[in-house]
Parts: sequence; C-alpha cells; structure tokens
Amino acid sequence: MLAPLYPILDIDLLAARSLDVASVAAAWSAAGVALVQYRNKQGSAREMLRDAARIREIFPINGSARLVFNDRPDLALIAGFDGVHVGQGDVSAEDARRIVGANRWVGVSTNSAEQVIEADKTSCDYIGYGPIFPTASKINPDPTVGLAGLKSARALTAKPLVAIGGITRKNCRSVLDAGADSLAVISDLLPGDDDGNLDGKATRQIVEEFLALLG
Repeated sequence: MLAPLYPILDIDLLAARSLDVASVAAAWSAAGVALVQYRNKQGSAREMLRDAARIREIFPINGSARLVFNDRPDLALIAGFDGVHVGQGDVSAEDARRIVGANRWVGVSTNSAEQVIEADKTSCDYIGYGPIFPTASKINPDPTVGLAGLKSARALTAKPLVAIGGITRKNCRSVLDAGADSLAVISDLLPGDDDGNLDGKATRQIVEEFLALLG
C-alpha cells in the first residue's frame, strides 16, 4: 500500500535552493515520511550512487520507509533501493521488472488515458499520472491533465494511482478526493527564499503540515 505522501528528492531543485540532499532526507525522515523517490536527471552514475548511499543511511534497509530510484533500475539494485520509477521515454515497465525482480516496486509515469490503459496491462506496482496542475519542476512538462483527467484515469485502473504535478498544501485534498492514492510532491515540500529559513527545522515543519492535511 502506498503512503499518501510521496516526496521526490529532485537534485536540480535542491541545488537551485542551496539545499543538501542528506539534510533534506534527514528532515523528511524525522517528520515521518514513508516513501521517497530520488531523481537526478543530469548526474553521472557515480554521483547518483553517492547520493543514494547517503539517503540509504538515513532510511535504512528493513526500516519503515521505501526508497525509489528514478529512471535507473540498474542503479536501484546497486544502491539497495526498494524500487524504480520509469517514464515513457525510459526502459519499459517490464524491462525494469526483469532487472529489479519481483520483490521491488516498479512505477511508471503516464499522461493520458491510453498510457494509463497500457500501464495497467503491465506488472507495474503503481501508475503515476499527471501533471495535475502546472509545474515548474520539469523543463518540458507534459500537458496538464487537471482533476477531471485524474478522475477519468481513476476509472481505468485498479492499480494504485500516484498524482504528480503542481501539488501543494493548498490543493492536496482536492487531488486525493479526485481519486489519487498517493501524492508525489517536489517543490512545495522544500523551503524557499521567501520562507527566510532553509534549515532542517523548516523542512520538517513543511512535511508535518502536509502529513496533517492528508491524515
């Protein structure tokens, strides 16, 4: 069963806000986060595995949290993560399954009804769907699907549905009410310059606010 909050550690965004991956991961762990995705679109395999090792120290194997590697099923295995998430332009869900095996999660991103239907036919453990709202976390985002699109996607699959894209503390309840099982959040889980405080305490407080809204 997916946790209702699915934070994504996006390395590009962390760098833009001068935040350290281990510090953010530690704050999330302290706040009770139970599911985390590591996403690094630009780094080398060595850099990714270095980050992954730091994250794994904070969320130990057999602990209460699951760690998911974005794009790279091979590195997910090496890092000892609990699963992999692949997009439409990455390896297929079935190829990812063959690499990580039956005991790790495979998630797949979708942006249309047709992609949801195709993902539902695979062995993936959950389906990501979005962007629900406009998002700045991707350079070339897919078209926004909206809450109506999410409701339609919910009717197409019995697999857990992870909504992503522009989800904040202000709109998160509406996304759950539209049928999402879990909310993938990036930007709104991190403090920004306007918060006036970029330390771990501020980060933990933001996550605790999110969890309270979803509880």
